[in-house]
Amino acid sequence: MSIKGWLHLSWVLVLLLSTACNKELKDPDKEVKYNGPIIENRDVFTLYSDSAKLMVRLKAPVQQEFERGDGVFPEGFHVEFMQQEGTVTSTMEANYGRQEKSKDLYFARGDVKVNNLVKKEKLETEELYWDRRRRRIYTDKFVKITTPNRVITGQGLRSDQNFENYTIQKITGVFDLEE
Repeated sequence: MSIKGWLHLSWVLVLLLSTACNKELKDPDKEVKYNGPIIENRDVFTLYSDSAKLMVRLKAPVQQEFERGDGVFPEGFHVEFMQQEGTVTSTMEANYGRQEKSKDLYFARGDVKVNNLVKKEKLETEELYWDRRRRRIYTDKFVKITTPNRVITGQGLRSDQNFENYTIQKITGVFDLEE
């Protein structure tokens, strides 16, 4: 190849390299990242045990899991609590749920109901937290508790997860039911 050919080839390479360098590099930290679910499970059925004894059954039509392990139940969920294996003592259900895996904390929202099947008592509220590690449920929202002979309303509640022993933070009404 002649010197003229090498100069021409060098000039083409310089031109190509200079246009390639003009391309704007994108900062990966400023790129839009996907934050949606990485897994979606249907017809979820989860069992939780303690010392090899079945204590909780959770059912949900849909569960979405995210990168950190947190989950969402966009179509709601139903939980059954047991004192002895196989004997359901209370239930909890809601229209929507969220699980914070690192804290083992569940958040229920929308027509939340907790039923104590043994005492025949029902809790109704719009939002409720379930701390699975501490086996507690709580809310600061309005609550309505229906027992066999009265209705109690209030603001805020603290209870064990089986809804056996509870405290209403601020009672706003007590109504006796006539039989």
